[in-house]
Amino acid sequence: MPFLSTIILAFVVTGVFSPIYKFLNKKIRASISSFLICVFIFIVLFIPILVFVGILSKEALELYQMGKTAVISDQFQSLMKENKFLDNLNHYLSNINLEITGEQLNKTLSDIGKFVGLFIYEQASSIATNVLSFFFNFFFMLMIIYFLLIDGNKLISFIIDLSPLPKEQDEKLLKKFKDMAGAILIGNGLGGLTQGFLGGVIFAIFGLKSPFMWGVIMGILAFLPIIGIGVIFIPAAIYLFLKGRVAAGVFFVIFYVGISIIIEYIAKPKLVGKKVQMHTLLVFLSIIGGINLFGLLGIIYGPIIVTAFLTLTDIYISNYQKMIEPK
Repeated sequence: MPFLSTIILAFVVTGVFSPIYKFLNKKIRASISSFLICVFIFIVLFIPILVFVGILSKEALELYQMGKTAVISDQFQSLMKENKFLDNLNHYLSNINLEITGEQLNKTLSDIGKFVGLFIYEQASSIATNVLSFFFNFFFMLMIIYFLLIDGNKLISFIIDLSPLPKEQDEKLLKKFKDMAGAILIGNGLGGLTQGFLGGVIFAIFGLKSPFMWGVIMGILAFLPIIGIGVIFIPAAIYLFLKGRVAAGVFFVIFYVGISIIIEYIAKPKLVGKKVQMHTLLVFLSIIGGINLFGLLGIIYGPIIVTAFLTLTDIYISNYQKMIEPK
């Protein structure tokens, strides 16, 4: 049980890199091919994570301290006074007997800054302070991947033999797992990485604070098909409009719409294809539920669990429901 997450993640990563392994295995021995894949995964994942964690924890701590000292809300409050935003808003809210005071806004924005900054700082710090544990789990995952690439087919055959389902139904279920894993890591992973990187670059170019941290947050939010990076970009655009930087605000809106259309409707369908078809709302709920139960890895676990449920439901309807229905 303590290593369950590492084992599941190893299976998912193995499914993504198995085509490359099969290609290499045609030219060189299985052990060498598998070792080269593991080295590639180490270079692509482990080294960048250690580099990024230090930067992320620093920016998150700065955001937490700003929220703690009410710097964020004070700056935003003075900005709205300059634009008479709060007065105009309260003018409309007075019709329904509501009023937003500067003190309320001050407390709310400070609390948001403290919560976001502290949460990200704690996540990053837990990795930084438990480097040995992270190092062990990562290499444990690589060891599992190494043997799964070489002997994975034997393990799958063993599991299929144990399953009470017919062989073709087990193979259908396993194929759905592989397709969903590929969709998450290749489609959503590359899409999130692209949007997070470009979003962070744009924040840095326009002089907004903590671009790296906001880029990481956008990279994670990009996995959510309904919310996406708009949660960050739209408020940023409003902030720029209030600052009088109209051209920058317009650019933020255009960039958000453009990158969302390109990634979601052009790039992802080409990367993933039509192998994984799941309703957008269901994908959203599966990711939110997965994060709630399993933490950040729920981004992977949630959709895979829902895929298993839908596939088993389809197998039941196609093959077994007619057996129990009255004639």
